[in-house]
Amino acid sequence: MKKIFIISNESIYNADNKFYCDNLDLKSTPEGLNKKFEVNLFGRISSKHRTHEIKIKKIRLFNNIFSYLSAIINSSKNKDSKYLIISISPYTFLISLLIKMLGRTPIVYLRSDGYGEYKAILGKLGPLIYHLMFSIVSSISNLISCRKYILKNKLGKVVNPSQLDSTWFKQQKKKEIKIFKLLYVGRIRIEKGIFSLANLIKNKRDISLTIVGAEKKTTYNINQSNIKIKQNENNKIKLIKLYDDHNIFVLPSFTEGYPMVLLEALARRRPVVIFEEIRHVIGEKKGIFVSKRNFSSFLGTLNQIKKNYKKIQNDMKKNKLPTNKEFIEKFIKSINEFK
Repeated sequence: MKKIFIISNESIYNADNKFYCDNLDLKSTPEGLNKKFEVNLFGRISSKHRTHEIKIKKIRLFNNIFSYLSAIINSSKNKDSKYLIISISPYTFLISLLIKMLGRTPIVYLRSDGYGEYKAILGKLGPLIYHLMFSIVSSISNLISCRKYILKNKLGKVVNPSQLDSTWFKQQKKKEIKIFKLLYVGRIRIEKGIFSLANLIKNKRDISLTIVGAEKKTTYNINQSNIKIKQNENNKIKLIKLYDDHNIFVLPSFTEGYPMVLLEALARRRPVVIFEEIRHVIGEKKGIFVSKRNFSSFLGTLNQIKKNYKKIQNDMKKNKLPTNKEFIEKFIKSINEFK
């Protein structure tokens, strides 16, 4: 079985030799690839407890870039191994250069539009920094992306990430809207737009919002009577119940590549509201509505959904959503096609 080294900038928590991350994709993708490769996952060490346990045997964590780079050099002794880098960051940028210097061609998996993310985090300087890293990395790597536009006209393979299995499609529940019960599932970060959404519905008594994604022992500057904040949920049945207990899902991100929570909401037939910056995620999917980032437009969108809720849910039956099994199969095929 060939080795594959998965290189990530994500923070991973180690407790009694069990490893945890917050990004579900960092759990499911290595576990899926582990069926066909001997997966070695490299990541950054975290002092905070994370949510999802990564169930593969070989995981190494590093607390600085020097120990990370040293481990990459030692791993290069495996001549037939492959290197899969997840996303472009300053860490993975340096590592991709080192891998190329060692005579290998890294495979870089782009999960989102880094231009948008860096702009949301760093302002106008962000896209310039990302452009420099992307231009160099894309010239020395094989690329896999979850969206064609993320490749920016570079050659690469496109896959459709998904966490969905048969459980997500069982006993989908119809629901009427009496009051707006909104749900957001994801990281509580500025670029995810969740603070913007909180301000948008501040003091609105007929709109409630549940946020699922808080880290343990972390406080957030969101203190509103109509907003509840819950910790990350890694139990699939409980997560499905959260979708079913709410009537509209909101994805307020300023930038997204291929949001898997959107697929989860559609699988449970919950209409989704997004904002103009990420209208590209719609594709041919039914049940996604675009609002401007102001309360008048947002409320108008909610009322439109409320008025046509039954019809919208019926239309959502037509969606053909990818499954995790299909994603992993295509991902493995894409990796094997690179020499």
